[in-house]
Amino acid sequence: MSNRTYYEALKWASLFLKEKRLDESAATYLLQELSHLDQTHLLIKYRQPMPITLDNRYVEAINQYVGGIPPQYIIGTAPFYGESFIVNEAVLIPRQETEELVEWVLSANQQPQLSVLDVGTGSGAIGITLKLRCSDWQVTLSDLSEEALKVAQENAKQLNASINTVQGDLLTPVAGSRFDVIVSNPPYISHDEEAEMDADVLASEPAMALFADHQGLAIYERLADQLRQGVVTTKQVFLEIGFQQGQAVRQIFEQRFPDATVTVRQDMAGHDRMVRIQFK
Repeated sequence: MSNRTYYEALKWASLFLKEKRLDESAATYLLQELSHLDQTHLLIKYRQPMPITLDNRYVEAINQYVGGIPPQYIIGTAPFYGESFIVNEAVLIPRQETEELVEWVLSANQQPQLSVLDVGTGSGAIGITLKLRCSDWQVTLSDLSEEALKVAQENAKQLNASINTVQGDLLTPVAGSRFDVIVSNPPYISHDEEAEMDADVLASEPAMALFADHQGLAIYERLADQLRQGVVTTKQVFLEIGFQQGQAVRQIFEQRFPDATVTVRQDMAGHDRMVRIQFK
């Protein structure tokens, strides 16, 4: 294998993944990331021999993917909103839909020096991205998982984002605080949906960041209850939701806050994906 060209290695990997009925695009993604080549420069090198160390690492990575490890965990990073975030099995891999939530927060809040809380931050992708785009905002990241917060702290350091981190359950670790904006992408998948999910997601990504009780609505209910109890105060909340949860999440907040304005927003695919709650 030491004499294989980049093209031959990629062809082998693509056919191997096709035989395993896996996403063939992972072959290109892994090769680009491991070789540190973009698409153009990979094409330029297509007919050149790969270094043996790179070839061996590529074979290992392809076998890891076949074994059920997502490509982003294999590489150790994932793209989000134009940046590269460190990821491992302690945090969810940032999704493209969540970029739309970030964009909504940014477009709806043009004021300087806002205070923002990112609840259940995981890798820190949401809160850190907001801080990078609005350097005057005061951003706090919270998570129940100590290991997840370590990843978020690493990302903040790597991306030179000055943020605060607190560990604890939902709003509890910042009780008594006031924020202009609260944003969260909480666990919202119902346990009933496990059978329909990709095996690599179930095997690799943290269950505590994926699943919630009561048909996936439990965290929204608890968050709404804590807000009603005045654990913290805020002007608005932005939430990511499951594509079938728009009406249910709307009802959760309208029942507890009859005077609030609750807006359900669709993603680019036309699915309910985000909710904004504005308090009077």
